[in-house]
Amino acid sequence: MTTKELDRAYVAPTYARFPVELVRGQGSLVWDENGKEYIDLGTGIAVNTFGLADESWAAAVTAQLHALQHASNLYYTAPGAQLAAALCERTGMKKVFFGNSGAEANECAIKVARKWAQEAKGPEFYRIITLKNSFHGRTITTLAATGQDVFHEKFTPLTPGFLYADPADPAGLRALAAENKCAAILFEAVQGEGGVLPLPADFVEEMKAVAAEFDLLLMADEVQVGNGRSGALFGYMNLGLRPDVVTTAKGLGGGLPIGACLLGARVEHVLGPGDHGSTFGANPAVCAGALNVLGRLTDDVLAGVRERSDRIVKALSGAPGVKAVTGMGLMLGVETEKPAADVVAACRENGVLVLTAKTKVRLLPALNIPLDLLDRAVSVLRDACAN
Repeated sequence: MTTKELDRAYVAPTYARFPVELVRGQGSLVWDENGKEYIDLGTGIAVNTFGLADESWAAAVTAQLHALQHASNLYYTAPGAQLAAALCERTGMKKVFFGNSGAEANECAIKVARKWAQEAKGPEFYRIITLKNSFHGRTITTLAATGQDVFHEKFTPLTPGFLYADPADPAGLRALAAENKCAAILFEAVQGEGGVLPLPADFVEEMKAVAAEFDLLLMADEVQVGNGRSGALFGYMNLGLRPDVVTTAKGLGGGLPIGACLLGARVEHVLGPGDHGSTFGANPAVCAGALNVLGRLTDDVLAGVRERSDRIVKALSGAPGVKAVTGMGLMLGVETEKPAADVVAACRENGVLVLTAKTKVRLLPALNIPLDLLDRAVSVLRDACAN
């Protein structure tokens, strides 16, 4: 049986896969089972930070695999401790809990917010305000936190205690906080799965004011936009915010699964022994790879992200068939006149892999994609939008 036949026979049919089997990659190029070459503008949905088969990252992971691939959190291991220190030093946060995914990082944030509020404000202050059009994961609780009805319909009853503010209505956010006993606000600097939508500036300012006035934690979901993708280390840094909790995953691992929940000074002591746990959290090999990624997110690399972002936006804005370009850094959404799925298919036929987000084409290239490959890929995308 072919890979596609095996998949159809034995894998739960939860994915509407593209008709391509990827077999190998190098940097921002990837090849399918027939040897066809593609320029990759998806990076495994913002995971392969420095592209495919990155030698520096692979060497760090391989060296750790040959030393100690797993130990569990019953013991101390260096990579996790070193990664936690690096994350705190780069952000000003105080503590880190490691899991295996963005959903797990957000579950941890929700537990932290509820325990903090129970102890600081009272057990009735358990509600968390999230945003309409948000996406925070696929567990029952992170689905409940997600502000999109389409994700709720088949899995009720969901975990109670979530309220949804409209980013276009700052006054509505204030009303939710005033009328309900709340613990926190959970937000994405750019709503990725919701259509690659940056938060409006007036909503950001009101979010900051409401959190201060009603004694709410600010919690930034940086699962997709974090780790350099926004042009800053984390997306919230572009908004002038200082969150109490930051969650991240995807690009931090560079290709291996990791989730991290960063805790600021207000909540650094909330979790104690037995309050939370993860068998694979802080896995030494995964953390060795993440250390390599984080250490390479220098000012020069971040400047390169902004340069590439400007290059894409300039090339696509006003192009035939393009209605608008939204997003931040190298997390961009392209609103097209024709259906996004048709544009994606045309790009794939012509050797470029792109994604979708709602009605938009979504671009998540490697942070260091060579400019010549980027220009070639954007040219293919322009033609696909126009024709």
